[in-house]
Amino acid sequence: MIAVLNKIDSLMESALKPLVPVLLLISRLWVAWVFFRAGQTKIASWDSTLYLFEYEYQVPVLPWELAAYLGTAAELILPVFLVLGLLTRPAALALFVFNIVAVVSYPALWEKGFYDHQMWGVMMLATVILGPGLAAVDNFLKRRG
Repeated sequence: MIAVLNKIDSLMESALKPLVPVLLLISRLWVAWVFFRAGQTKIASWDSTLYLFEYEYQVPVLPWELAAYLGTAAELILPVFLVLGLLTRPAALALFVFNIVAVVSYPALWEKGFYDHQMWGVMMLATVILGPGLAAVDNFLKRRG
């Protein structure tokens, strides 16, 4: 029975291995799109963003105004790194932490958006652990160096 299980597992691994880079690319692009759009929304209604950071969000440690600027910058800059696959692991790790801070800082999010944030967290964690996949500037730079 163990030999059959090993054979099936080996066949499945061989068949699915080419899909890993596709999965990593989709994860990077999906998370980048979500966070970049959130950053665009913050910029588009900056007064509302400042209001939310001052009165709604409960960002630990940081003053609300600094948190507003840093959070918006993170949502606009880090996704670009993910899309390019440049400094992918540090960018994914930073967004992973940012995602946790967002969930902790905004309890109203727990009821409606918690599942999404969990999914994005898993996608970023997979990127941190497995790397950017084949379609990444990181790989190009490694080959040149």
